[in-house]
Amino acid sequence: MNNNKPNLSFWQIWNMCFGFLGIQFGFALQNGNVSRIFQTLGANIDDIPILWIAAPLTGLIVQPIIGYWSDKTWCKLGRRRPFFFYGAILTTLALFIMPNSPTLWIAAGMLWIMDASINVTMEPFRALVSDNLPTKQRATGYAMQSFFIGVSSVVASALPWMMTNWFDISNTAPVGQIPDSVKFSFYFGAVVLIVAVFWTVFTTKEYSPEQLEQFNDHVEQATTSTANKPVNFNKGAIVFTLLGLAILVLVLSLSLEKELYLLAAGLTCFGIIQFIAGQLQRQNKTQNGFYQVLNDVFIMPEAMKQLAWVQFFSWFTLFAMWIYTTSAVTSFHYGSSDTSSLAYNDGADWVGILFAAYNGFAALAALCIPIIVKRLGLKLAHAINLVLGALGLASFIFIKDPSLLIWPMIGVGFAWASILSLPYAMLSSSVPSKKMGVYMGIFNFFIVIPQLLAASVLGLILRHFFENQPIYALVLGAVSWILAAVAVLRVKHTQ
Repeated sequence: MNNNKPNLSFWQIWNMCFGFLGIQFGFALQNGNVSRIFQTLGANIDDIPILWIAAPLTGLIVQPIIGYWSDKTWCKLGRRRPFFFYGAILTTLALFIMPNSPTLWIAAGMLWIMDASINVTMEPFRALVSDNLPTKQRATGYAMQSFFIGVSSVVASALPWMMTNWFDISNTAPVGQIPDSVKFSFYFGAVVLIVAVFWTVFTTKEYSPEQLEQFNDHVEQATTSTANKPVNFNKGAIVFTLLGLAILVLVLSLSLEKELYLLAAGLTCFGIIQFIAGQLQRQNKTQNGFYQVLNDVFIMPEAMKQLAWVQFFSWFTLFAMWIYTTSAVTSFHYGSSDTSSLAYNDGADWVGILFAAYNGFAALAALCIPIIVKRLGLKLAHAINLVLGALGLASFIFIKDPSLLIWPMIGVGFAWASILSLPYAMLSSSVPSKKMGVYMGIFNFFIVIPQLLAASVLGLILRHFFENQPIYALVLGAVSWILAAVAVLRVKHTQ
């Protein structure tokens, strides 16, 4: 009896991935405009990283939980689709409310809600590809998702500029008010998101748990052999708790920057979480989601551990780019940090075009990357793409004419397309199919942790070493991508 999953047609894969167009539309609007909204509502440059902390922290908490629940969910809508459905509704509401935030702290709270809703919708999409497609079609599924990411990001990133230049909607507003071009962009994005996600929900079917149990096309790897080995949580609990408390004492006694409270809190919380897991282990109360997710973190596949540093340095750069490009370009290339000035808003609109450009180049790069991989292999191809991105970001400090900044986006686009696909290609064969959702969520840790660190230390570094000039955040990002390129060459991966 052949228990392998049947191949799906092109249009079945298209329908299954189409919702990603809407998800990325909302994500691109968030990345391209939230710093602008924060500054407009009165945020200082050195406050922006802390205000952005909601996004990565939400992903750190939400994604493994949603992954765990989606692995164990089955209802009329299926296994993953209930999360698409309800997450899309919440995200749509958040997109309507966000640009109407009357104060900075309400905007920060809305970022938290919006990012949590996007994560609820987005995380199961990665697992759905593995659920519905046989191994030989999964690359096609992830490529289709990357295509929709590129297309939607181009349009979403350029929307404020399009609203102003095509539809004559104002891109300026009185001090403390969000321009109409940004508001209407968010409204349009909300409609696109819910329509696209609902298209996938109502055109895509899922296999039942019984059917999935019969399929044998996924090889269970090292985790199955280590799953029964008990994890010693005590050592980590002591080390991380003491380290976090030590940093907290130093911050308080030496009156160090407030951003370091976040680092101290993160280390301490991770230590406390391990202590709780150790207590549950001793009491033999291990059949619960909290313990199982944390246990899976420590018995994750070896390939995932080796890719951790690659993801760390890759996403540190992306977070720096997302939160500092607007302030870097407006201050360094347009000469203005006054959010009510025409120069600032022209520069902010141009950043939207630059973000659209790198996503457009990423869509084209997705067509080239398989050819590069075939010739050079996954590791070398990813390293080359990361170096191209680093050269692109580093060139921002040398280019004076903002119109020329479009060309470095080619390198950034190649790096972005590669980050979205090749690490997953290196990882996919080592993830147990029964835990696909939770391990996709855990893999997100290596995306979130560098973002939390960036929020903790980037502002501090800029103030103390670079006279608070945000352009140097992009230079630091370029260095981080070089380190990621070196790290990927050290990954022990079966080609």
